[in-house]
Amino acid sequence: MKWLNVTLFGALTLASFAGYSQSAGPTDPQIAAIVVTANQVDIDAGKFADSKSHSKDVKAFAQRMIADHSGVNKAAGDLVHKLGVTPEDNPTSQSLKQGGDANLANLKTLSGMAFDRAYIDHEVVYHESVLDALDKTLIPSAKNEELKALLVKVRPAFVAHLDHAKHLQAELGKSGG
Repeated sequence: MKWLNVTLFGALTLASFAGYSQSAGPTDPQIAAIVVTANQVDIDAGKFADSKSHSKDVKAFAQRMIADHSGVNKAAGDLVHKLGVTPEDNPTSQSLKQGGDANLANLKTLSGMAFDRAYIDHEVVYHESVLDALDKTLIPSAKNEELKALLVKVRPAFVAHLDHAKHLQAELGKSGG
């Protein structure tokens, strides 16, 4: 069931981004809302995991998610303020928020190794989805060069997060507990 929830969330997130590829893509204000929401979802999950996990490795990962995604949100907020852009809520940002809320609701029902695995499994799928969206939708659709540059600049951090999450996923799988 946990895998179904993670896979379903990943598919819904990808589907919400894919809808843009059929059209002109999201506008810069919509991209700003997507970026801020995507980061906030991961900050919220990280804060919850930091408070609930007993694994030092999972806690360290969660703390990294909080710090890194908070940094991206600060940079995005500074940029939209500088540009005079108001992030525009849209179906993708709403879907991300709903998915984040559903993930937290699921995580609240778990404890111990089941919690750690569900959190990390979700992080793998989430970062894969975000990278796919960055590459196929957000970066190509960004019209403002500074916004596009910010998206390109933060992409390697998302790759590092994905690699770290996959490493933890493999380690949690080996522990068998």
